[in-house]
Amino acid sequence: MTVTKDESGQEDADDKGDMPAGAPQGAPDDGYTPSARRLERERYRRSRARRATAIAALSTLVTAAVLYLVVVSAPGWPRTKETFFNGQYAREALPKVLEGLWLNVRLLVVCGAAVLVLGMLIAIARTLRGPVFFPLRALAAAYTDFFRGLPLIINLMIVVLGVPALRLQGVTVDPVLLGGTALTLTYSAYVAEVFRAGIESVHPSQRAAARSLGLTNRQALRHVVLPQAVRRQVPPLLNDLVSLQKDTGLVSIGGAIDAVRAADIIVGRSLNYTPYIVAGLVFVALTIPMTRFTDWVTARMDRQRAQGGSI
Repeated sequence: MTVTKDESGQEDADDKGDMPAGAPQGAPDDGYTPSARRLERERYRRSRARRATAIAALSTLVTAAVLYLVVVSAPGWPRTKETFFNGQYAREALPKVLEGLWLNVRLLVVCGAAVLVLGMLIAIARTLRGPVFFPLRALAAAYTDFFRGLPLIINLMIVVLGVPALRLQGVTVDPVLLGGTALTLTYSAYVAEVFRAGIESVHPSQRAAARSLGLTNRQALRHVVLPQAVRRQVPPLLNDLVSLQKDTGLVSIGGAIDAVRAADIIVGRSLNYTPYIVAGLVFVALTIPMTRFTDWVTARMDRQRAQGGSI
């Protein structure tokens, strides 16, 4: 802003560069005005985004219409519709499937917590240093190798059907508890490897710096290594929990009345498979929010890593 003096010696401010009318007093004026080229570029980007959205919506509608026509024009569609998409059986099955879903949700919460704790302990055992801990490392490695290689369905059959056959005193024969135990054993092996990868991804200089500050190995692991390891492995851990949520339906092989078993009971009575579709859609509806949350966490951590923030 230029300043001139009139004949009386008073200073007058030139209008050039003054702040716009109504601007707060004392507010900084950076004097920036977007150029015409930048405004044109932003308009082009917005128009291109609108065009891409319209094309994506149109292509989605065309694809859905083609798939619908292909399915409904199939020779066996009327029979398939009656067998798998019957509205009467869907209305009958939905309340019982939702009632059984509560068992799946409880299994997810309890088994998820147990899996995280047991997986962390196994991962720590596998990363212990020193020859004295070799037996513990060997046992932890054998555990992860065995349960990662054993199919989950076989593990469930062994635990749910084999443990009651032993007739051990004081050992439960509840299929829900036994099925949850089998799920915990299998998924702990997968989660342990996720935690171990996170622990080993922390640079050794972090542990050395902690030791130089007077922390013991245990304190360095607890306060320095594990927080970084867990933070880095959040996306794969969430993916494992999503898989666990779906696999809770397998406890029905032992007779537990969950969402899948509730649908199976209706199917056995009616010989109509619509309840299976209802149960599947309920699981999908429960899984999608967890999947989207996992994607959001992954994208957020990728942005932080690209910006040089904390990971």
